Amino acid sequence: MKVGIVGCGYVASMYAKTAAVHQDLALGQAFDVNPDRLKRFCDRYGCVGAASLEDLLSDETIGLVLNLTNPRDHYDVTRACLEAGKHVYTEKPISMETASSRDLMEMAQARGLRIGCAPCGVLGNTAQTIWRALQDGVIGKVRLVYANYDDGMIAPVMQPWTWLNDLDVPWPAKDEFEVGCTYEHAGYFLTWLNAFFGPARTMTAFSSCQVPDKGIEVDSMAPDFSVGCIEYDDGVVARVTCGLVAPRDKSLMIVGDEGYLFVNYLRNDHEPVYLRRYKPSRTVQRIENRIGRLRARAPWLTSWLPWPVKEFLLYEKLPFALPVSTTSVSHHKRVDFMLGPLDMVRAIQENRPHRLGFDFGLHVFEQVERLQYPDRFDGEKRLTTSFEPFDPLPLIQE
Repeated sequence: MKVGIVGCGYVASMYAKTAAVHQDLALGQAFDVNPDRLKRFCDRYGCVGAASLEDLLSDETIGLVLNLTNPRDHYDVTRACLEAGKHVYTEKPISMETASSRDLMEMAQARGLRIGCAPCGVLGNTAQTIWRALQDGVIGKVRLVYANYDDGMIAPVMQPWTWLNDLDVPWPAKDEFEVGCTYEHAGYFLTWLNAFFGPARTMTAFSSCQVPDKGIEVDSMAPDFSVGCIEYDDGVVARVTCGLVAPRDKSLMIVGDEGYLFVNYLRNDHEPVYLRRYKPSRTVQRIENRIGRLRARAPWLTSWLPWPVKEFLLYEKLPFALPVSTTSVSHHKRVDFMLGPLDMVRAIQENRPHRLGFDFGLHVFEQVERLQYPDRFDGEKRLTTSFEPFDPLPLIQE
């Protein structure tokens, strides 16, 4: 299917880099309000630059539009695409409020069109491996989840407005600070948790702005820290955090009756998944005990280290559920941004629901909004949205 791109900013190159390897996708026209940025993008990735959004949407060969614009433009652009009869895959969030997102869902349903929403990391190998392990019951009944997306003291210390992508497009610092890190990042772990455990039932949240001056002038400053507790069916409780203040921590831990699963960095599609059993094998116990006794007798072995060393534990590294793919943005960013659009296109071709469907995206967004702006919900904990649970990817890929 031919894909049109609206918005050639910082993230657009990350989509285009991984699009070329997927035979089901072909880049068509692209549009951006900045002519110079549009030209550089089209020259690099072989797209045709559209003179206007209307020109792109009038192209009958384009079946799916990627909405990669500023979050505050997502609603208007997606609505225009739907009015033109195009399926839409939009960057997060769907819009800036749950109510307006619901309007788009109703419009798409009335016109027989589809909307998909980023992020798509839940379709990556790491998330799929965790999902299969949970289905196989490797840690027993799940009790708790700790999900973190702390980015470190990005601003003003790291001056992110100086970051450039491969086309010298700057990271949109002003927009990011005004929109909010929770709106931008919480979906990375919420999509995983919702896929694993089904629709969330209740949510309690708190947010604040801890660093009001981030080094650049903004029109308004969104919260830069949020924390929440989410209740799922069967008693699963997740504590989630998102922020721009605490040291970088993008880890995930899922705790069950028989052990826990741990991922150090949930942003990579092929990050290793580790399992720690509460009752490890005798061999593992012997090794841990011997190392523990050795350290007790010779503390100098670790006392010279500049950081604390706690107990020594051995973890099992789970085999990936899917073949390891080499498709990624870069060596340091092992992410395929086109997994979501690809599943959507295949679902259209096969006449089946796509995994990151609109009801799923709307449910994720309601959680995101509750995390960043809990005061909007007057203390009401029960969520108003839901979705039909879906299956993980087949074990054998094409």
